[in-house]
Amino acid sequence: MFYYFLLLGFILIFFTSSNLKSQTVLPLNHYYIQQIEQNHDKNNYYHTAIKPYLKSEFDKYINVDSVLLKEKYNKAKKYGYLKRKLFYESAIIVDTVDFYLAIDPVFNLLGAINLARNNFLYTNTRGFQAKGNIGNKLFFITDFYENQSFFPEYVSEYVSTNKIVPGQGLIKLFKDDGYDYAYANGLISYSPFGYLNIQFGHGKNFIGNGYRSLLLSDNAFNYPYLKITTTTSWLQYTNLYTSFIDINLNQIYEGGFKKKYGSFYFLNLSLGWLEVGLFEAVIWKTDSSFQKQGYNVRYLNPVIFYHTVQNSLNSPDNSLIGLNLKITPFDKYHFYGQIVVDDFDFKRIKEGSGHILNKTGFQAGLKLFDLLQINNFYLQLEYNSVRPYVYAHEAPLQNYAHYQQALAHPLGANFNEFVSIINYRWNNFLFQFKYNYAVYGADSSGTHWGKDIFKSDLAAQNGFPSKTNALIYGDGFGNKTTQGLNTTVQFFNPEIAYILNPNTNMQLAAGLIKRKLNSETGNNDLLLFYFAFKTSLSNFYFDF
Repeated sequence: MFYYFLLLGFILIFFTSSNLKSQTVLPLNHYYIQQIEQNHDKNNYYHTAIKPYLKSEFDKYINVDSVLLKEKYNKAKKYGYLKRKLFYESAIIVDTVDFYLAIDPVFNLLGAINLARNNFLYTNTRGFQAKGNIGNKLFFITDFYENQSFFPEYVSEYVSTNKIVPGQGLIKLFKDDGYDYAYANGLISYSPFGYLNIQFGHGKNFIGNGYRSLLLSDNAFNYPYLKITTTTSWLQYTNLYTSFIDINLNQIYEGGFKKKYGSFYFLNLSLGWLEVGLFEAVIWKTDSSFQKQGYNVRYLNPVIFYHTVQNSLNSPDNSLIGLNLKITPFDKYHFYGQIVVDDFDFKRIKEGSGHILNKTGFQAGLKLFDLLQINNFYLQLEYNSVRPYVYAHEAPLQNYAHYQQALAHPLGANFNEFVSIINYRWNNFLFQFKYNYAVYGADSSGTHWGKDIFKSDLAAQNGFPSKTNALIYGDGFGNKTTQGLNTTVQFFNPEIAYILNPNTNMQLAAGLIKRKLNSETGNNDLLLFYFAFKTSLSNFYFDF
């Protein structure tokens, strides 16, 4: 039913008249986003929380092409064919009155020396990207990547356990200890009216203004979605309907993976200097153990908080609500934050502290642009804290995850984290340093302290209210953030890159990764030097 709905919607809007300019969707990449936000004028009604960005929305206030291409904007035609293709333009361009198409190779040729183990690692990624417009109505983009990788030990352990590369596809074994995997993205974006945009895609979305998002991030693998965004000058409302997969268990009746669905709602108010967003997410399933059922159309209800009210009346669905906030007192100073609430029981607060049903998390962050009045000098500081058992559920299939990966933070829950990012752009050189420090409570054998969102709440260490005998199972009180096996992770990553072609963020890069994990059960250190020739259009998170 879900896919029939997508097809019907596409047919209807394709034949709707429009006088809009092309609706290019910008890459979901932190550095691209940073460049857009650097030009934020607090007196304009930007909506910056929903990503990826629709270029036409920001072209109202800034020239996006000149921002992203910098001094290379409008200079390409001055040079010869080969120089234009290497450093300025797409590899193949078809440009007529009613049709535009750009095709580029995309790749990541990365080699690394593991100095701790004195061995060589590499990633070999090859693919293509095609994007364009049909008339002035429709934007499309598709890309495909084929990969072979040899990862450092901590990533290989994650991949071997979860059968998935972080943020990417399912694996096949490659040679003795490597992995082969592929993934594809794509979307169609259409705006039948000036205030309405409709997207059909297979990819990722991000809600928030930080490096992380506690509401919905781009941490997990791609998924099919329908996104409907309605925008006025100061108000924006987004409905996002998705299909997710649990790769833990096969469906008995079909032999495939179990599916679940998500309905997301985000209402954002922008006054230029202030953005306030209200968030709701509902994860639900229609399948029983022995029978596959159809898509339940009642979950297409576009009204925010309708399902949360319904869940308060003993609905079996997994519902979250949240708040996103951004304050820009000055153009170069951005303060932001989030609050996420999975469950909250006022009655339990009066009875005692740390009850399992009080599942909350928060984020606080700061972005400084042109720091010390130095152009293109950027600093970001961010703190994230999530209590135990947030994003989990009594029924693991309805947890806040997709393809064995969290839909919010890569650490799951039960953690505190500090992130700092400094970068400086000088001509085509980009210097960046990133430092992460996280503390979380891990599980030992047979325990469930709240970090692992793929375990049932019913197995919680201090008990769960639905268990009838509190004397045996516990009463659910006494939980605190980072309970369990105390573990700290530090992640240092300095990098220098030379940007060759900003169209695809093609660059030569070299850097160092130092990871230190200290736990009650032992320590693990990594020191890695790497060099890469790559096109960097997506975010992949290995800092966990």
